[in-house]
Amino acid sequence: MNISIRGSKLEITEAMKEYATEKLKKLEKYVENPENVNATVIVKIPNRLHKVEITIPLKTIILRAEEEKEDFYSAIDILIDKLERQIRKNKTRLQTKKIKEAKEFAFDYIASIPEEEDKKVLKRKKIEAKPMDEEEAILQMELLGHQFYLYKDIQTNQIMVVYKRKDGNYGIIEAE
Repeated sequence: MNISIRGSKLEITEAMKEYATEKLKKLEKYVENPENVNATVIVKIPNRLHKVEITIPLKTIILRAEEEKEDFYSAIDILIDKLERQIRKNKTRLQTKKIKEAKEFAFDYIASIPEEEDKKVLKRKKIEAKPMDEEEAILQMELLGHQFYLYKDIQTNQIMVVYKRKDGNYGIIEAE
């Protein structure tokens, strides 16, 4: 697994790199061809807490988790546990779905610093809406831990948004 560790307004020490690398190696047993997988670890300190985010884009899904702790090392430990739970929880769904032929997601992250005139837009993301069915979109949304997910419907080729409702069910918004 190729691991990229970077800090936002923080210098990443060699000990931090070694610890994160050692812990992320535990996830290789769940991944096919781990030498082709790129994991990204981002560390920020917005206040007194270390905010650590791990993103691992795989061929069919994106594993992502974030945690805020007073200590970098404890945040990494919790994140590895979260990612392992995500994998185990969805392993049977992914195996039964058999979405081996699906294309990889292409995310271009553009972190923008708000200017004086525009203080409401904090972050922009460009995504390629991947063709999938509702079930796969819900699975991807749950794996990312988001409340909504944008995708292209495989049958109608329309852009759609699946979202989690307050009652625990899901809703779909279709674009015209």
